[in-house]
Amino acid sequence: MHEPGPVDFIEVIHNAVPSDVCAAIVARMRDSQGLKPGAVGSGVFPELKHSKDLRISGLDAWRDVDNALQQAVFAGLQTYLRRYPQALIAPLMLQIEGSNGPRRLSAEDFPDMAPEQLADLARTCLRPGAINLQWYAAGEGGYPYWHCELYPKDAQAETLHRHLLWTLYLNDGFEEGETEFLFQGRKIAPRTGSLLIAPTAFTHTHRGNRPQGGDKFIATSWILFQNAQKLFGG
Repeated sequence: MHEPGPVDFIEVIHNAVPSDVCAAIVARMRDSQGLKPGAVGSGVFPELKHSKDLRISGLDAWRDVDNALQQAVFAGLQTYLRRYPQALIAPLMLQIEGSNGPRRLSAEDFPDMAPEQLADLARTCLRPGAINLQWYAAGEGGYPYWHCELYPKDAQAETLHRHLLWTLYLNDGFEEGETEFLFQGRKIAPRTGSLLIAPTAFTHTHRGNRPQGGDKFIATSWILFQNAQKLFGG
């Protein structure tokens, strides 16, 4: 976790994935035949985002990597929710059974909440997004366009269900290449195995700066709300 300071809702969890696992993912990605030009929400625009991407969720050959990364992100999510419990209780007004019947969850319930209870709560309210591996070439690759992750793209409103973004840094043998947040005035320097979690809305407008002196490899996705039928029924 980062040093205490102004609340910016950005969490960096170091050593979320072992460095040897990250190196193995990078090696497999370098050899992959499935890489495609990186796309933004409206298509492929290299002037906005220049990368080679591989969506691994749903691919049998990458199921082991997908599972390992999702498990690491879920552990990181629970760390995030203990620090920022309002991420769940502000939008959903959750209830639990108390000694005198149902009562509203409060932020004060989270520090001492049993791990299994917090995990169940997270699974009930949230779901994982598909994982995209991204390769940014030194000096030319990057996502320099200021953007957020929340926008009205599709009829099912999947992109509006995105609640948190995450980036897992798979290597750090380069200069620059930070994830930079506009309004928070903060640059996150990539460190192998570190997991970044932050909100998806315009308040956390961000960009991926170009790596220099070496290629940059990351895994990215989102943590989404469950759909309304699962959350509320009917």
